[in-house]
Amino acid sequence: MRWLLIATALLGTQISLVRAESDLLNSVKRNPGEAQALCRSFEKMNSKGKSAYSKKSTQKVARNRNLSFQDAEILVTYVAGMYCPDVR
Repeated sequence: MRWLLIATALLGTQISLVRAESDLLNSVKRNPGEAQALCRSFEKMNSKGKSAYSKKSTQKVARNRNLSFQDAEILVTYVAGMYCPDVR
């Protein structure tokens, strides 16, 4: 019985994490203009020789969007992969 409670608690935590990530990505899915704006900022960084995937860039996205560093990493990776694949 105790193992069942532990398994249920762990499953609930995983579902919450998936839901949170889904909301994060849905924000740019529902608003392609937001993704395009991020792409423009990533392209601007690239033109200056900086990477959109750098720690400093990710921290800036996290700060500007009030996200954790990990959520900002997910957002940057998703937006660059889906909307601006030429960004590095």
